[in-house]
Amino acid sequence: MPHNYQEFARRIRDYSRLAEVNEYARVLEGGVEYPLFRLTVPGDRWLVITSGFHGEEPAGPLTLSWHFEEIVLYARERGVGLRVYPCINPSGFEDGTRYNRSGEKINNDFLRYETTPGTWKGEVQRDESFLRWVLFDGGPKETRAVRSDIARHPAPAAALDIHQDNYIPGAHTYAYTFGDKAAFVPLMEAASTHAHVIRDDKVDEHNRTDRHGLIEYHDGSVTDYFVRSGVPYTAALETTTQTPLEASHAINLIWVRGFIDLAARGGGST
Repeated sequence: MPHNYQEFARRIRDYSRLAEVNEYARVLEGGVEYPLFRLTVPGDRWLVITSGFHGEEPAGPLTLSWHFEEIVLYARERGVGLRVYPCINPSGFEDGTRYNRSGEKINNDFLRYETTPGTWKGEVQRDESFLRWVLFDGGPKETRAVRSDIARHPAPAAALDIHQDNYIPGAHTYAYTFGDKAAFVPLMEAASTHAHVIRDDKVDEHNRTDRHGLIEYHDGSVTDYFVRSGVPYTAALETTTQTPLEASHAINLIWVRGFIDLAARGGGST
């Protein structure tokens, strides 16, 4: 479903009373210039939240734009700083399309893996070996812009990327996670009161959830980038696009609060 990015931007700018609102870049799509926003709230330890890589997955940007004040209050009570990138693909968000208006795939161009000498891949299976990984500089402008801005700051204590699954029918949730699974299981159990958790089942041709609804997959995404950067708590949360929006908001907020709590534990840079 298309959304008005101008209205979204107005709402984000209105949060200047709660956070430092920066335009970290502007991108031109279809003759329209779009500002890309970072909202920053200082704290002792940091959580990075990203969302809106795919334009037909609106719940994450909407959660962050409608519920940012309560997120800030929860983080401040725990001394956690926030760097929030609420909508990374504005033309896709506005058009309701997965990719940007130029048809570029924004999500998986943070890293490349050398699997054999001279052979490079953007994704590796869980048990697949590789020789090395490198940062990839050839992706779409939105990817390059957000990665450049993220890299300006020390690695956070936790990083959460909010997505939706536009392919699985019905109201469901699952997550790609790395690190101590025990930290994420309570979040998924809490989410199960709002949508069915996909457990021990395939979500696509490559990935199958475990009994908790969790998957580990190195796919060249921002989550993969944070893993390779040594961030101890990282996840990409999924609700299906057929999940009622209020249920998606509830699940997103469960994970946002949970990741604020994980960041408060420490383990990352201050």
